Amino acid sequence: MHKEVKPGRQFIGRFESGDDLPAVLTAFCQEKNIRLGTFSIIGAVTCACLGYYNQQEKKYTDCVRLDKKLEIAACIGNISIKDGEIFPHAHITLADFEGRAYGGHMMPGTLVFAAEFYIQELTGAELVREKEEKTGLPLWK
Repeated sequence: MHKEVKPGRQFIGRFESGDDLPAVLTAFCQEKNIRLGTFSIIGAVTCACLGYYNQQEKKYTDCVRLDKKLEIAACIGNISIKDGEIFPHAHITLADFEGRAYGGHMMPGTLVFAAEFYIQELTGAELVREKEEKTGLPLWK
């Protein structure tokens, strides 16, 4: 499955210290009505929650909670529609002071220390997530 898309609006900015990163990202995309796009975020967090999908059980298992200051080495994702709502899907890689890296699905409870973002809206298609039986994941139909 693939769709041809074209670049739309582009946004660059920062989120505020103390913001819940997944929540503020979702709110921004909803405010700007970005229904399809990609994004990247760099900066740092004061703590993070990372989720992992259990492929056997076909569900997200407990989050890993990291209660320490971490650099955002990379945070990338896409924006589409899930359950009729604008849905940013993000994966994040974080690094600590000793160079250890942690990664996974970015979950609520990931709190911004400083975060700069770039969002690229895409036009020409709409991608809607629906549960796929084989994986149990809400994938683009």
